[in-house]
Amino acid sequence: MGKNHPKGLYPLFFTEMWERFGMYTMLAILALYMDEHFHMPKSQSGQIYGYFIGLVYFTPLLGGWIADKFWGFTKTIAVGAVLMMLGYGLLAVDKLSIFYLALGFIIFGNGLFKPNISTLLGNLYDKNDPKKDAGFNIFYMGINIGAFFAPLAASYMRTNFGWSAAFLVASAGMLVSLIILMLTKKHFQASDNMHKEMAEEKANVDPKEEKNRMIALFSVFGIVILFWMAFHQNGFTLTFWARDCTQTSLKPELFQAVNPFFVVAFTPLLVWFWSMLSKRGKEPTTPTKMGFGMLLTAASFAIMWIGAIKLEAMGIGGRVGVSWLISAYAVVTLGELCLSPMGLAFVSKVAPARMRGMMMGGWFAATAIGNYLCGFLGSFWDKMSHVNFFALLVGTSLFAAVILFSILKTLNKAIAPAQHVHIPGDVSGHDVTETPEPQEEDEEIIKG
Repeated sequence: MGKNHPKGLYPLFFTEMWERFGMYTMLAILALYMDEHFHMPKSQSGQIYGYFIGLVYFTPLLGGWIADKFWGFTKTIAVGAVLMMLGYGLLAVDKLSIFYLALGFIIFGNGLFKPNISTLLGNLYDKNDPKKDAGFNIFYMGINIGAFFAPLAASYMRTNFGWSAAFLVASAGMLVSLIILMLTKKHFQASDNMHKEMAEEKANVDPKEEKNRMIALFSVFGIVILFWMAFHQNGFTLTFWARDCTQTSLKPELFQAVNPFFVVAFTPLLVWFWSMLSKRGKEPTTPTKMGFGMLLTAASFAIMWIGAIKLEAMGIGGRVGVSWLISAYAVVTLGELCLSPMGLAFVSKVAPARMRGMMMGGWFAATAIGNYLCGFLGSFWDKMSHVNFFALLVGTSLFAAVILFSILKTLNKAIAPAQHVHIPGDVSGHDVTETPEPQEEDEEIIKG
């Protein structure tokens, strides 16, 4: 899966892996830290959690613009790494005012780091390189390897050495990420300069084509909001479910390792599956895959809904088996793999070169809105029944899927010009490869 890729892929893989280790070490215990250490009510911690993960993914819009206009991608990433490292270190200070300051450092640091490392990765590949999708899948595995080990480290450190030690481990992970970035930057320095591509694109731009590309981007951004609202319950309400409603002796934060484990396990299988369909001319388009992702998200919370019904029948003090939570994580992970890495590759392909960093930031801004709604909805965890809570998430996910499938034909036509895709009159949601005649414009397949 990793053959014949640019040399810069794996340095960026490990840079992102250690950055995500730091972020998810902190996130694994953030809700518990507010609940058990500062004794915040759920209504307050839910709002803080929502604002935090919302702003963490909204500031990349600013970070992408800074990289596009001023600093370039590598410098912007490095500054972001320093800010996040300082933020995690400040969380180790046991003072509420410093706690808020630390979150601010992390928010702005992530805004500088997150969109630009994804953009830098996309720039390693030629515009129509068919290996770009696989490159983003490999990169996404790096994210989740870091995310898998993070809650294990967080749980061990906070259990044996306290909260501050766990946050210092997150800061150390960020330092390793920064060192890898600076030592290996020669492998991706050339992709930091996109002036040639921007000049070529500006000279050959078709205003109608560019408009269709932007419509496609913002349509995708809108859909993923409801996905992230549901998905990121894993760091908040599902953590409380693991602690309060599950028959287990495990620390609740350990369950946050389940999702990244499934990502690493499922990614090779899913890549093989899409490749097999592609060879048969039946690989779904990116919007179709995203629709499947939303259906899978609805199914995962339907599992939790049934589990909540069973729990409610047990009465006060009842607990259900871990299989409900594990099964829900497995299904939502498949949904995630149909949306997140393919969305990153999609933005890299479709966004105009002169605003690629900003549009990558737009993807994360959509994530930010979903993340805020995750925390906002989570603040009602103690105010409504768990049955109704999970039913609501099933409904919003199905709503997003219905909307996406209802505009699928239009969306496929809108995204086709970005890579000169030929979609026949009967746009069924499948990619179709055609052999071009000599001296005619090449036709490529869009792959998620």
